[in-house]
Amino acid sequence: MDIATIIGIILGFLLLAVSIFAGGGAMAFVNVPSMFVVVGGTIASVLIHFSLAQFLGIFGVMKQAFMNKTTKPADIIQEIVNYAAINRRDGALALEQEIRKTNNHFMAKGLQMLVDGLEDEAVRESLTLEIDYLQERHSTGKKILEFMGASAPAFGMIGTLIGLVQMLQNLSDPSGIGVGMATALITTFYGAVLANLVFIPLAGKLGLYSKAESLSMEMICEGICAISRGENPTSVREKMQAFISPNSREEIKATV
Repeated sequence: MDIATIIGIILGFLLLAVSIFAGGGAMAFVNVPSMFVVVGGTIASVLIHFSLAQFLGIFGVMKQAFMNKTTKPADIIQEIVNYAAINRRDGALALEQEIRKTNNHFMAKGLQMLVDGLEDEAVRESLTLEIDYLQERHSTGKKILEFMGASAPAFGMIGTLIGLVQMLQNLSDPSGIGVGMATALITTFYGAVLANLVFIPLAGKLGLYSKAESLSMEMICEGICAISRGENPTSVREKMQAFISPNSREEIKATV
């Protein structure tokens, strides 16, 4: 679970709530028609721009910003080095029992190809294809959130224009101008809050997680391919540590 995402959203809305209540006019920020314009308009624009399946999939994508589990690069390197040692000592068939021990689907797929005796190029082609499609799926989810982040303020402005038109039609009652202006502006407030506190930050967080997951998969791909070529554990370790900074590299040795 990503505590930073949860803390950030809660803290953001809490600060807004404190500012609103400190001003003494909390109910002035509650306007149901304005919510319909911003939320409904944003959803409608997303449905027009993307397919229904892509829109429904955004809920699972947003969940990743809160529940993402990223494996540390050092742990991946350690696993691969262990597999290289097993392959070097007992042969590729000995890796079959390791498939049942790993919770990483991508790692298990790579190990299965080693057990099946596939050549280096075939292994790389298959694993690279899966990485490419993963990046495409993540890119679509990120684009939807970015689109929602751009649409919400726009519909906030549309709601404000609607409110201003309605207000200008009743200028005969000067006492209602202030209330009408406040109601018109609240729609812009809703759009700005949703865009800058929810949609755009979540899109950024998903982008970071996508890069981290892609890096992990590329490390696994490179390690599996090195094992398929019969390289020794030390050579495999040095090759995989090229993915991380020198300060992050640890002294990793085979533990099997």
